[in-house]
Amino acid sequence: MSTDAPPQLSPQQFIDRSPMSRKQWLIVTLGLFTMVAEGLDSVVASFVYPRIVKEWGTDLHTVTVTVTVSVLAMVAGGVAAGPLADRHGRKGITVAGIAVFGLATAGMGAAQNIATFAGLRILACLALGAVLPTVMALVADWTPAGRRVQMVALAFAGVTVGTTTGGILSSVLIPAFGWPVLMAVCGLLPLLLIPAIVRHIPESVSVLAARRRPAELRQALATVVADPDGADVALEQPAVVRRPRPPARVILSRDFAPTTALLWLCSFVAVGAVFLVLSYLPLLGERMGLTSAQAGVAVAVFGWGGLVGQFAVSFALKRFDLFRALAGLCALSAAVLAGAALWATQFTGVLATAFALGLCLPAANSAIQAIGAIVYPPSARATGMSWATSVGKLGPVAAGLFGGLMVEAGWSLGTVLATVSVPVGLLAAAAVALRTRSRTRTEPKPQTVSRPVPALAPEKV
Repeated sequence: MSTDAPPQLSPQQFIDRSPMSRKQWLIVTLGLFTMVAEGLDSVVASFVYPRIVKEWGTDLHTVTVTVTVSVLAMVAGGVAAGPLADRHGRKGITVAGIAVFGLATAGMGAAQNIATFAGLRILACLALGAVLPTVMALVADWTPAGRRVQMVALAFAGVTVGTTTGGILSSVLIPAFGWPVLMAVCGLLPLLLIPAIVRHIPESVSVLAARRRPAELRQALATVVADPDGADVALEQPAVVRRPRPPARVILSRDFAPTTALLWLCSFVAVGAVFLVLSYLPLLGERMGLTSAQAGVAVAVFGWGGLVGQFAVSFALKRFDLFRALAGLCALSAAVLAGAALWATQFTGVLATAFALGLCLPAANSAIQAIGAIVYPPSARATGMSWATSVGKLGPVAAGLFGGLMVEAGWSLGTVLATVSVPVGLLAAAAVALRTRSRTRTEPKPQTVSRPVPALAPEKV
């Protein structure tokens, strides 16, 4: 009679081999709604700045400083949140971040001067920078390996939904009720997500396993994963002799540093390209003879193209290689940008260019987020994703600088877009290099001993 023990599965392996459950779909849905709130609160202040300049007499230099410091606060929030989330838990950082940016945004509606408004905006942006990567890490942690890329990209599409919703709400609420009501609504709505997140999203399995809390881990798996007590699965976790390295050292180590550099490059260029198109399309469009209404329509078309592209790519990634999809999106974006000088000379050509870029560039950003979710080990996933996102936030700073120089030099819309095609085209090569790294890198394995801890399967009563 054989006495061989059944194969041991780690908690993450158990999740990876299980089908998507209703609870996991709920986690992805809550992640999507949180990203909608993220996008909404990230963009809503931009519709208020013109109002406070007019009502309070605030000078444009003060507004520029506020915007710049707010972007840097987002970067700082992401850099700090990743290591904290990997070490102390992603759920707590997420809940605290939503509470802070929601209350701070709502408080901006009650501000009576630019100093208070700017202080609250910087606080909100600090929390906004922390929320995005921790939510994406939670979604990645609780979805099976076969659906992880698709679910992360789907949840990230909520950012574009939020920015689009922000424009709609501002056009409705500001004329009717004033900008303070807009800030109050956009700040208080995200707070409604907190009870659902606390109740329905458990802490990440990697964090619970590192804390050596088998009872909590057992309960979380039983709650989330479909058929948690399958007879062919043995959920016993071996005791691990842990010599943990800080997550920052993991993503910058010899094994992961090239991947990290490529991911940072992709995030920096892709986010910067989207910012440049959105920021300078109205100005350059009017310079070529479009009315302000036509320029606004072109920006809206870019946004709607982004929605279609991000949701489409999130489902396409279930069937297609993620890295090849990113390379294809970047190559197509570069082709559209390069050809803009030829066909973006009339209103219809500008609309076609805007829609094509909307289909590709935001979808590329979704693919980059998904890559960050799979190239790092779970113990360093939040740090890897948050630092890549933070570097991406610096892309608009550089894009704003170089875009301003091109506009001041008198360049046309087509010439500016054609110039942007060069760095975007390089992203296709970076995506191929990332694919090569992901296929050839061998991750270090932890040392184990034979003494087991209590089984993670549901206890029998």
